[in-house]
Amino acid sequence: MKKLLTLAALAIFASMPMAAHAAWAPSGDVDVIVAYKAGSGTDTGARLLASQAEKNIGKTLIIRNLPGADGKIGWTELVNAKPDGQTIGFINLPTFTTLATQPGSTFSVADIVPIANHLSETGVVAVKADSPWKSIKDLVAACQQKPTHRASTNGVEASNHTAAQLLAQSGKFDYKAIPYGGTADQLLALRQGEVDFTCAKVADVMPLIKGDKPELRVLGVFAEERLPELPDVPTLKENGLYDKWYGSARGIVAPKGTPPEIIEFYVDAFKKTMQDPENIAAHKKAGQTIDFKDNKEYAKLISDQEKFCRDVVSNLYPK
Repeated sequence: MKKLLTLAALAIFASMPMAAHAAWAPSGDVDVIVAYKAGSGTDTGARLLASQAEKNIGKTLIIRNLPGADGKIGWTELVNAKPDGQTIGFINLPTFTTLATQPGSTFSVADIVPIANHLSETGVVAVKADSPWKSIKDLVAACQQKPTHRASTNGVEASNHTAAQLLAQSGKFDYKAIPYGGTADQLLALRQGEVDFTCAKVADVMPLIKGDKPELRVLGVFAEERLPELPDVPTLKENGLYDKWYGSARGIVAPKGTPPEIIEFYVDAFKKTMQDPENIAAHKKAGQTIDFKDNKEYAKLISDQEKFCRDVVSNLYPK
């Protein structure tokens, strides 16, 4: 009788869906691809989140920096990774969708599966702290008079290049865009006086505008209202320039074909991490504000950004 009951129990267990047997979890350390160099804004945020998320994921998250070609190298590697949950990665919007919609791109939006948005960061316009330009109006007027002023960017048609294009288009001036390998190099170029101004994200510049000897000065923000962290800095809208929010969203994705149970595991793990008060405090200390969106909300954001790239960004650059 006991043997029959055991066989019956085994039969019932075997007929249950796999998800009911045991929840999926990574079998070893997880590779996290970052398409920018160490020290970049994306890398800094990714390392902070990864260190906090390990307690909810149960394995070590290993950041793999694969910089180059404005993100194309890392993202090509990401979309071609085995969809087994052992490799995930960060993408930047709108840079990812801008590159994905270009002819001949090595990846598309369809090649990724959204997991969660991590950060949404507002764009800013910055100059050196000792720049003669004290306001955004000063900068725009100077560029209108002399169209050879130089701006560093984080790559050709990358997010900060797009910000500079939006500024120039709304300010009716020309300038010379100088691409660098990423935001860290772009800001270094400004600090060293290689360029005249730059557009970046608020979290990227915050460490450089604080202290007794700030290196940079922020002249304007790409927002409809002033930012709480920069209450004295006007919006571009206030100055008759670009009148909408613009910035970058940084989030986590997996390669196409990754099973739903794996995506669900990561959504839950990153949700717990991003809602953890300790993690929120750590991000705040680093000048970063978490903007968690689950996989469905993040999918909509990616779709919206793809449309923005096709309808707006595509018209900002010479054909």
